[in-house]
Amino acid sequence: MSQVIATLLAIFFIFASSIKLLGWQKLIFETQLSFFLKYGLNRAMMFIVGLIELTGALLLILFLMTSLHEYQFLGAGLLGLTSLGALFFHFKFDKWTDAIPAGMTLLLSLLLVL
Repeated sequence: MSQVIATLLAIFFIFASSIKLLGWQKLIFETQLSFFLKYGLNRAMMFIVGLIELTGALLLILFLMTSLHEYQFLGAGLLGLTSLGALFFHFKFDKWTDAIPAGMTLLLSLLLVL
């Protein structure tokens, strides 16, 4: 089961981080950037969050390739912390419905860490 969860998280966060890093999907990029700006964060912070997400996703891919649980723990831990940060900002500045994806990724990350 952990391989399925790791795969789902890796795919989701490679997609999400690639938009934050490269801005290749204009509508999603602009939506995410507007969230960051509303939170008092700039484009550089969005880029750093994208790097953290990509690192977590790559660690999960290493876990899938090697079955070394250290990679699972580190990757899921990074993604869980990122999701926790997203929840904080969504609950502080947005509607609770904006926090649903971050809540789901936090839950999945916790399943891999525990």
